[in-house]
Amino acid sequence: MLAAVDHVQLAAPPGSEDLLRAYYVDVLGMTEIPKPPVLAARGGCWFRAGAVELHLGIEDDFRPARKAHPGLRVTDISAYAARLETRGAMVRWDSGLPGRRRFYSDDPVGNRLEFVV
Repeated sequence: MLAAVDHVQLAAPPGSEDLLRAYYVDVLGMTEIPKPPVLAARGGCWFRAGAVELHLGIEDDFRPARKAHPGLRVTDISAYAARLETRGAMVRWDSGLPGRRRFYSDDPVGNRLEFVV
């Protein structure tokens, strides 16, 4: 029986780890967590904020998905959107989900992220 989502894996191009760290740590406010040594040899990085864990794995023929994305719940969506904007990230508000507030932002390699309350 399913109990929860353990993590979400996103792809990234080779050599993008420093860009990913700058976005996921400095912009989103996540903490980088160590990968097990056997997986660290493959590159990429893992991040956590509370119960949310995102893994960025290296993909040689990387192309960001245009539609697929994780949906991340936030507590104060206006303040969080302002945080992203003041740190240089693009915020695209979307009113297409009745009864919910949400916006999208792309990480520096083009992965789409949805933030919702």
